[in-house]
Amino acid sequence: MHMMNDAGSNRSIVTQLRAFLAQAELPEDGRLPPERDLAAALGVTRTELRKALGTLESEGQIWRHVGKGTFMGNRPTDTLSDIATLARRTNPAELMRARLIIEPEIARAAALTATPMHLTELRTCQARTREAATWRQYENWDTRLHRTIAEATQNTPLLGMFDMLNALRRAVTWGRLRSNPVKPNADHHSFAEHEAIIDAIENRDMNGAAAAMRAHLQSVERNLLARQLDIGD
Repeated sequence: MHMMNDAGSNRSIVTQLRAFLAQAELPEDGRLPPERDLAAALGVTRTELRKALGTLESEGQIWRHVGKGTFMGNRPTDTLSDIATLARRTNPAELMRARLIIEPEIARAAALTATPMHLTELRTCQARTREAATWRQYENWDTRLHRTIAEATQNTPLLGMFDMLNALRRAVTWGRLRSNPVKPNADHHSFAEHEAIIDAIENRDMNGAAAAMRAHLQSVERNLLARQLDIGD
């Protein structure tokens, strides 16, 4: 009796598996049936099934979560381990480009939906950044200000994207810490730029809010580049 070699057998099972998944009625989260049931439905051993699943996983067609099962689609990037993996694969310049794409649009959306409570919080954050005695205090209030803008969108996916970018910002290596001066100068660029963003949001000026956020992040990007070039001093 002629038998296919292992590679040919795996290709055949992968083909069967693709056909099965294409017509299967999976739950909303895309979870596949347990391996035992899937192997029985395809008429293959669990070892053969696992090889075929490995092929689909390498193609990005499925992903596996230990203890929870196997799911259709790409692995979501919402866990701390995923953030750590992304942080290792990116850098400050790349992250700033992502912020420049996303945060101006978050500010645009916030101008449409911000409530008086959001505006009060933004003004409080702005005052606290000016009063900060150290860079760490300033950066904590700066982060809170930017997150309040994201909260003001009243849009869960946008807030989630902001939180992911912010988690990445904390995880990525930014070069040396600022120590001189010990706190922002009174004429630090962010003070006036934050004011312009908040004013535009308060005035329901969606285009103005996006433009003001973009200008602010471009200033941050320039200062970041300057600090990176200055690390050798």
